[in-house]
Amino acid sequence: MERWRRAAYLLCRDWHLADDLVGTVVGKLYAHWRTVAAADNPDAYAQRVLTTSWIDERRRPWRREQPAEVLPEHGWTPPDRAGDRDQLDTLLGHLGRRQRAVIVLRFYFDRSVEETAELLGISPGTVKSQSKRALELLRTLSYTTESRK
Repeated sequence: MERWRRAAYLLCRDWHLADDLVGTVVGKLYAHWRTVAAADNPDAYAQRVLTTSWIDERRRPWRREQPAEVLPEHGWTPPDRAGDRDQLDTLLGHLGRRQRAVIVLRFYFDRSVEETAELLGISPGTVKSQSKRALELLRTLSYTTESRK
């Protein structure tokens, strides 16, 4: 691989483009592995794919990312989620201990019904019913909170 990378650099004279080119070549070789394996000289075959891929990229400059003359003034900033956390904390406070544990294990820790039941020492049916009741309560409380705004 390093040999291909150096060869790609010698062709395009940019290490980043060379890495992209090698990635493209590896994908092409993988997709046609039977042909590569059946070739008399697989290394020469790979070198040919590398060279033709580079030539193909040079013919189609619109496929590559082009730098912009002027960068945008503002980048994306994540919205303030502190209010969401406070609201979630308030909503979870309305749940009983078991319901809260079920909701946190199922939806925050992404545990299955069976895993949640095992961790809490309850039946899977209890996990399902507690989840259903807790989600209904959370939806109702969330709806009433939103309608007050």
